[in-house]
Amino acid sequence: MRRMLILLAITVIVGITAPVSAQVPRVYGQGAAASGMGNAFAAQADNPSALHYNPAGMTQLRGIQLMGGLSLVGGTTEFRSPTGVTATGDHDGTVAWPGPGHGYLTANLQDLGLSSLGNVTVGIGITTPFGSVMRWSENSPLRTLTTFTALPLFDIKPTIAYQVTQDLSIGVGADIYTFASFFGEGHAELQSISPGGLVPAGGKLEFNGKGTAPGFNVGGLYTAIRNGAGQPVANLAVVYRSQATLHLDGVLLANGVKVQDATTTLVLPQVITGGIALWPVRDQAHEWKVELNVDYVGWKSVRGLDIHLGNGSVIPQPQNWKSTYAILVGTEYRWLQLERFPGWEISVRGGYTNQQTQVPDLTFNPGVPSADVHVISSGIGLICRENGSFLGLIPCGSLGVGPLKPK
Repeated sequence: MRRMLILLAITVIVGITAPVSAQVPRVYGQGAAASGMGNAFAAQADNPSALHYNPAGMTQLRGIQLMGGLSLVGGTTEFRSPTGVTATGDHDGTVAWPGPGHGYLTANLQDLGLSSLGNVTVGIGITTPFGSVMRWSENSPLRTLTTFTALPLFDIKPTIAYQVTQDLSIGVGADIYTFASFFGEGHAELQSISPGGLVPAGGKLEFNGKGTAPGFNVGGLYTAIRNGAGQPVANLAVVYRSQATLHLDGVLLANGVKVQDATTTLVLPQVITGGIALWPVRDQAHEWKVELNVDYVGWKSVRGLDIHLGNGSVIPQPQNWKSTYAILVGTEYRWLQLERFPGWEISVRGGYTNQQTQVPDLTFNPGVPSADVHVISSGIGLICRENGSFLGLIPCGSLGVGPLKPK
């Protein structure tokens, strides 16, 4: 067997924006390499994070491959009303925990000796494409709207891809959105201070609930142009992620005591992505890729988050969100043959993302801090192959870590 060790991938993301993140609760970054390229990756999709970015790209992966990662999200959110009232929130601490994470496992069945199944690659992933955690002071002017929100939701993704021709691949996967006790509190949560009415003014209100919702995703990847070595130099991609309706069943608490059974419904939007990737340079020594992706996110399906109580009463929470587009641009330059570091590859990455908020001013909620945003990202990737050595001492091929494929 031949082994390849991926040692390090570092991504730095800088936001140039209003002081809040865009499109909460959607989480864009589901792979370090892709995040370094502004998440413009649907038309490249050549590592295991293809399960998320474009399942059709899995057919480019050989043998068995495993990939995982965790994002650390920190910082504060500043709120200022038109009248000058201010408040500051954070992610329940210096860094949100648990942070958005991902894990992927893929297997090329033909490489594993199952040639009767044709050019099929299967995989399973766990991602956090939607989620958030936000905390505001119980003394802030926003306290009757929210003091704490959390959505520790993750997505289980069994996926299959098939190479139809040398230039065309398709992929399809299920999305199983759910909660688990080992990830956060294991349920969605909304806390606030009562303004009066159902619970006396000043009391601490909490709604929590959980549920499971199915969805699906479909992707296509077409290579329009190849170089003399047969490598893609122009790829086209399209990906569709379906809407999912998540019914959250739980309770309403007042000062920690159950008041009523309660339910609400969260609609996760459909997402349509189109992408094009070009390699102006692609030879044995260097590769340079530039890519453009455009996302359509169907947030208009989120009309409200009304909480329905067991006694028949309703706590209204109108949303009336609007659908949005996102522009993602990314590039990667790779050095494949380094004289001073034989067996190593180095990649540098950069990207830009432009997103618009989906939340109208009339239904702004500090639990969903969303705004128009411009994000600049950069990253570095280091790969040590079997003929390289780690710190000049340990042959990478002897470490026994990384993708496996037949000789």
